[in-house]
Formats: sequence, C-alpha cells, structure tokens
Amino acid sequence: MIELPEANTLARQINQHLAGKTVRSVVAGQSPHKFAWFNIDHASYPVFLVGNTLLSARNVGMFVEITLSDSFLLFHDGVNLRFHPEAGPIPARHQLLLNFSDGTSLSASVAMYGGLYCWRKSSTFEYTYYDTALSKPSPLTDAFDETYFREMLALESVQKLPLKAALATEQRIPGLGNGSLQDILWNAGFHPRRKTSTLTDDETGKLFSSVKGTLEVMTAQGGKSTEKDLFGQPGGYQVQMSAGSKGKPCPQCGSEILKEAYLGGSIYTCPTCQPI
Repeated sequence: MIELPEANTLARQINQHLAGKTVRSVVAGQSPHKFAWFNIDHASYPVFLVGNTLLSARNVGMFVEITLSDSFLLFHDGVNLRFHPEAGPIPARHQLLLNFSDGTSLSASVAMYGGLYCWRKSSTFEYTYYDTALSKPSPLTDAFDETYFREMLALESVQKLPLKAALATEQRIPGLGNGSLQDILWNAGFHPRRKTSTLTDDETGKLFSSVKGTLEVMTAQGGKSTEKDLFGQPGGYQVQMSAGSKGKPCPQCGSEILKEAYLGGSIYTCPTCQPI
C-alpha cells in the first residue's frame, strides 16, 4: 500500500525519469476492477491528458500527485505505479496507461483497492483525505514538531483512542498508515491496543521521536521492503514487523512475533517489547 515513504519515493522517481515527457495516448479502465476508483468517466481521461506534458510530482501524505500542463493526476492506497522503458514489457492488466511520445509508458494497476483521479486545473477536486493531508504538516517537515504532536494527541477525541487508531486513521498524520505504524510502535515499545490517554509525558516524547525517526529512515531508504517503487524494486528499509515476521523471533529480545486482527487490519507485535 502507498504510504508516506512510498509516495515520497514514487514522486521523486517520477520527477527524475518522467518530467518533461508528453502524453501521446491514454488507456483508462481496460481491466475492470470493482475497487478501482475513478472520479470521472473512463472516456474523459484521454481527453484530459493527451497532449499534456508531465511537469512534476509530489507526495501529499499517502497520495502521489502528478502535475501536467493542463491537468492533475492523483493516486493512492493500493495503486501500483510502474515506469516502462521503450523495451517494456507493459502489464497485460492495468487500470490506467499513459503512453509518452518518446515510446516510454507509465502504468497504474490496482491490487485490492485504490484511487486513480484526474481533473483539469481549471476545475476543483474534493476528497476529504486528500484535503486533510493538504491542510496538515508532513511528519517529514520541521512544522511537525513535538509541540504539534503533543497537541494532536491531547485532543479529547484522540485521548479516547488506542494508539493504532490515534496515529494511523483519519489522516491525523498525513501518510502514516498501518504498514509503517507497526515498526513505529515496535521501535517505541508500545502496543497498538494501548490507550493514548495512558501515555506519560516521557512516553509521548519517545513516541514522537519514533514517528519522526522511523518515517525519516523509511523515506531515506526508498520505502519499506514490503512495497515496490516505480521500477518494481522493493524499498531499502527492512521492515521488522509485518506479515513475514509472524512466528519469527523479535530482533530485539528473541520472543515470538505475534499476529492479531485489530481495527480492520492486522497488527504484528512482540509480547515482551510491546506489553499491553
């Protein structure tokens, strides 16, 4: 899934390898997918995009936003973006394909679910999570400091929540999702079920350092090893708590790593390092 480290990596790679390319043709919705979300009719994507030059890309939390000369593209969640040099190959199944005038291509395919949105610069696009991510500081910036973090956790509505919900839902921290959260909480020594209201001042500071530090390392190393970049290569950050960790010894203490279903997803924890 695209989270902050992956969105940052994808945007950086798009700027390095696709900026300046002109869209020659577009195929949208070729492989029907119930949970591939489009904001306009498939037939409108070529109308909006053909002839446009790709100018730049950036991450907005978990979103990859691409700016073209007349339009915007926005991708999030389970969208796999892949760059295809002239030699290819292009995947047989995809939800969006941009062919550039130099013979290269960019494909977007959805695994479980994901959004592939397009709109003209002369219009507006409203999406709650995107708008929220735009309005809040990225945890990779100086504006996301310990004071801001403490004020966010001190909100009455957040104090009632377990740490998983407090940190990784509602885009309270733009781009922080369940995948990144596992190592953040493991590094800090907190269980995802722990109530936010039980944190001491020192523990809140420790959690802040883990949020900032873990996301910075994940991003600097090109994303998590459980996800792939624009060229289909796994990220350089070796994830410690993930589906592949279940039943293995904790790297810190040797206890068996546990998997549980919690709040609509899976959590991976060390019972020794992360007591409830």
